[in-house]
Amino acid sequence: MLTIKIPVQNIEATRQILLKYKIIDFDYKIKIENGFGHIPIKYENKDDTLSNIIEEIKKELIQENNKFTIETVYLDEENDLEIVKRYPRSISEVLKDKLNEEEIENLKKSFDIIGDIVIVEIPENLEGHKKEIGEATLQFTRRKTVYMKKSAVEGLIRTRQLELIAGEDNPITIHKEHGTRLKLDLRNVYFSPRLATERKRVQEAANDGEEILDMFAGIGPFPIVIAHEKNVNITAVDINETAIKYLKENIELNKLKNGVYITAICGDINEVAVNELKGKKFDRLLMNLPGLAPEFLDLAVSLCKDGGVIHYYEFSDGFSQGIERAQIACEKQSKEVEILNTRKVKSSSPGMWHVAIDCKVSDKK
Repeated sequence: MLTIKIPVQNIEATRQILLKYKIIDFDYKIKIENGFGHIPIKYENKDDTLSNIIEEIKKELIQENNKFTIETVYLDEENDLEIVKRYPRSISEVLKDKLNEEEIENLKKSFDIIGDIVIVEIPENLEGHKKEIGEATLQFTRRKTVYMKKSAVEGLIRTRQLELIAGEDNPITIHKEHGTRLKLDLRNVYFSPRLATERKRVQEAANDGEEILDMFAGIGPFPIVIAHEKNVNITAVDINETAIKYLKENIELNKLKNGVYITAICGDINEVAVNELKGKKFDRLLMNLPGLAPEFLDLAVSLCKDGGVIHYYEFSDGFSQGIERAQIACEKQSKEVEILNTRKVKSSSPGMWHVAIDCKVSDKK
């Protein structure tokens, strides 16, 4: 079995590109070993087409990881890879007698599983089959509820409209991630399971003893995941009252270690900064509000300790725009910035990415 071998932190971005070319072999699980992932692919002839795909992956990912490597490796199906023991093996298989080939081809193949809930996106031309798609998704995932996206994430509180298409109409669930439990109401708060790898990455970057500020915390996935492993004090702010309610529940639900604290504050970060946080500075700041984060960069720099790190996120086709924004924000306050890391977290639309830029902010010497 031919596999694509890449560093583990680049698995999701690589997988998204391979999905586009429909060459992933879903009969086998991705193998993780010694810091690398092996993605099984259906490809018998190692010709120019595969070479072109590999070149595209290199072009996309070398920017976010200068140590990025990619190679094709043959693994033994019986001894090295684990078979996905499930039938049906895809929602398409469940729907093969209900939709024609063209309709199945147009079906969105990816979906989000959050606790007992599945969120699907259905193209407009297939909405007439939404009940069949919902029931097929319920059968395939063995969850309790399937909602269809009815809007994009909207507004300051970052919620989206959902329509029940199968199962129980219950938007409240508990999602498990990296040894933590996260309770939430999907109709009234924002949460993306696709950021799980990013949350783990930030957790590993954090150091014991740090004072951390999450400026747009939501229900607290970043703070909870970080505090699960690191001895830190975290201040978590969000403008959504419902999100803060669940953040407080999640703090209790996860029973933090002695000496580890998460303080939840409901409010506009601009107002919180001059009131509850007056005079405070932080070792590490999280800015996961990619649609609006540029508006808050100046504030983040002002709240960052000398030598502190800002994890900045935005929607972009690359990293140059975000890096320039960080440089301008620091220059305004006579600070120096060092770019520690850049990363494409996930695709947000064709040609656009949810990107992460880690900035070390220091006083000018």
